[in-house]
Amino acid sequence: MDYKYIEQLLNRYFQCETTLEEEAILRTFFSQKEVPEQLIPYKDLFTYELKEAKENTLGSDFDKRLAKAIGHTAEEKTMTKSLTYRLKPFFRAAAIVAIIVTLGNAIQAAFDREENNPEGMAYEINRVEQGKAVAKTDSITIDTLKLQ
Repeated sequence: MDYKYIEQLLNRYFQCETTLEEEAILRTFFSQKEVPEQLIPYKDLFTYELKEAKENTLGSDFDKRLAKAIGHTAEEKTMTKSLTYRLKPFFRAAAIVAIIVTLGNAIQAAFDREENNPEGMAYEINRVEQGKAVAKTDSITIDTLKLQ
């Protein structure tokens, strides 16, 4: 038989001028059992996809084989999470809220001090008043001058 059309398609294929339909024709031609001797070297080029799909697929027992190969049992282990691990995002949120409230109170206290002291003077806790010195309480109840 004469396989000139297939040879022409092969030449065009190696020059990157074939269409997808022509490449499909080459794949179907080379997937046949009987291929002429002069075209056998090209058979693997067009049938590798079919061979790879059959040989290298992952089976349903892949996980078991892999676990056996690395020395683990194929049993599934469930991971238990503690209560503190589950509540960790809430602890973080509570810490952020506490920081914001503390900063807000500090800023509010600074504004309150400025409102009570509009002159801009430094706020003093123990301010000394100028004027007459007056004793608030007298611990001596007996007048010493009357006794003499």
